[in-house]
Amino acid sequence: MKTLFGYLGKVIKGVWKVITFLRVALLNILFIMLAVGIWFSLSDSTPQENNQPSALVLNLNGPIVEKSSYLTPLDSFKESALGDDIPKENVLFDIVHTIRHAKTDPNITGLVLSLQDMPNTSLTKLRYIAKAINEFKTSGKPVFATGDFYSQSQYYLASYADKVYLSPEGSVLLKGYSAYGLYMKDFLNKIDVNAHIFRVGTYKSAVEPFMRNDMSPAAREAATRWLSQLWGAYTDDVAANRHIDASVLRPNMQEFLKEFKQSKGSLADLSLRLGLVDKLTSRHQVRTLLAKQFGSDGKDGYHAIGYYQYKDALPAELPKAKNDIAVIVASGEIKDGKESTGVVGGDTLAAQLRDARNDPHVKAVILRVDSPGGSAFASEVVREELTTLKAAGKPVVVSMSSLAASGGYWISMAADKIIAQPTTLTGSIGIFSVIPTFEKGLAKWGITTDGVGTTPFAGEGVTSGLSDGAKQAMQLAIDHGYHRFISLVGQYRHMSNQQVDKIAQGHVWTGQDAVKNGLVDQLGDFDDAVDAAAQLAKLKHYNVRWVEEPLTPAQELFKGLMSEAHASFGVDLSSLLPEALQPAAKQLSSTAELLSHFNDPKGEYAYCLPCQVK
Repeated sequence: MKTLFGYLGKVIKGVWKVITFLRVALLNILFIMLAVGIWFSLSDSTPQENNQPSALVLNLNGPIVEKSSYLTPLDSFKESALGDDIPKENVLFDIVHTIRHAKTDPNITGLVLSLQDMPNTSLTKLRYIAKAINEFKTSGKPVFATGDFYSQSQYYLASYADKVYLSPEGSVLLKGYSAYGLYMKDFLNKIDVNAHIFRVGTYKSAVEPFMRNDMSPAAREAATRWLSQLWGAYTDDVAANRHIDASVLRPNMQEFLKEFKQSKGSLADLSLRLGLVDKLTSRHQVRTLLAKQFGSDGKDGYHAIGYYQYKDALPAELPKAKNDIAVIVASGEIKDGKESTGVVGGDTLAAQLRDARNDPHVKAVILRVDSPGGSAFASEVVREELTTLKAAGKPVVVSMSSLAASGGYWISMAADKIIAQPTTLTGSIGIFSVIPTFEKGLAKWGITTDGVGTTPFAGEGVTSGLSDGAKQAMQLAIDHGYHRFISLVGQYRHMSNQQVDKIAQGHVWTGQDAVKNGLVDQLGDFDDAVDAAAQLAKLKHYNVRWVEEPLTPAQELFKGLMSEAHASFGVDLSSLLPEALQPAAKQLSSTAELLSHFNDPKGEYAYCLPCQVK
């Protein structure tokens, strides 16, 4: 029985898009014409290299991602025309590669972390960037951090600087990690929607928002464990960088208020007193300090080159060997079919693995996973292709990023080696299905469903509801899917079904716990995954080849113009609501976006909703 869950999300999202499309389509057409003109005028130009000693300014603007969400410039135009946000994206590996190149560049004299436009990012990704910053520091070049305000993610990277400067009116905002969501059992009852829920797993809490008004004790226990581990890792890293006691970063409310009173209500002074920053300085004072270090540009500034200008001018890497280690990235929710913006398509990912198997130059594959899961069927399609790749004699290493949970673990478990970071969230081994029906609401309006069918299932549907028999059949299918899941885990991880079941049940684990439980082979980052792939393939000389090439400068320009068009003329409809309702409206809109990706042919999902850390 195919779920109607995805249908509901598509309807909500479709209405939202149509309204916005009618308003901005004409303006976007004008921008596309302008973009084409600029595209042709700049397509043959090359970025100018930096020939003057300068500081590299890491002025990241926009989210940090595993790979670009937009496969072609047309994707970005389509999204802009339909009214979706198109933020500037920063590929994690581009950032790390750029910093590593700057380390040995004689024209780069230091690094300035200017992160005020960088949004919150997962700790796992931040740690990989921090590794590159530490490598940069071994060159003897100084690293400075400047900012009026530091969000939690911004401050994490800033803590790796030799000196951290803060505005006298600024602050360091450390809120900790949380996993909160909207629970809508009573809401669904009030609008007469029956949410038929089928699941296996005490901790499979992805469906709890539809069946409860609060978090279950089991989900609370599990979330408390991994959130505490993430926050412990964050505070331990920062404390080590700043040479302070980690307890300073973990005060209770009474301790915080005591310290805050001593600072007379000044967050900047509090940050200085606690050792989070080195000096309170105005913007002009910071520019003066940096001009003394890197040389004045004669305009109240210092010799500097921005991250984007420097990155675009880096020379292309030429192949150094005949053997390739192919890197295939699975980032986003997993859906059945072809890949779309920000979503893993099971068919697309399987095709990439198949191409790697048939390419004689590819000797090993790294599957980089950053996914909370999704369609169980699509996940199985990928697993089968990965197994075939291994049978062809090409080793596969999974490198887990922030998330490789539920379906994200399903596509990972068949690898020769699984490597995760301590702060990776994985596991969540379980399956569920949610089917909403509307017969109660229709009955209130005097609308009923009646007719004849040739099978017991012919009359089951969105307007007629589900019979007891249909519910039993659906639960049996979910039970079968769960047994299939844990059986495969047991096969690949050399465990009995009983052993797997004890650590499954939808339980979310951090990477460090996953190693102890046998779900992951070792702790490490992407660099360790490359080393492991080379060892398994017995390669001494090799190229690391990304299966998807980055967008060209012209394509980046095209996408940027579409983003500017939306930023200038697009309207977030939730902003038209009363201010008190806007947070809930945005979250509901996000939920509708998620639901539209749910398209499993059997309506079975391996998805970890609680893994979306805030």
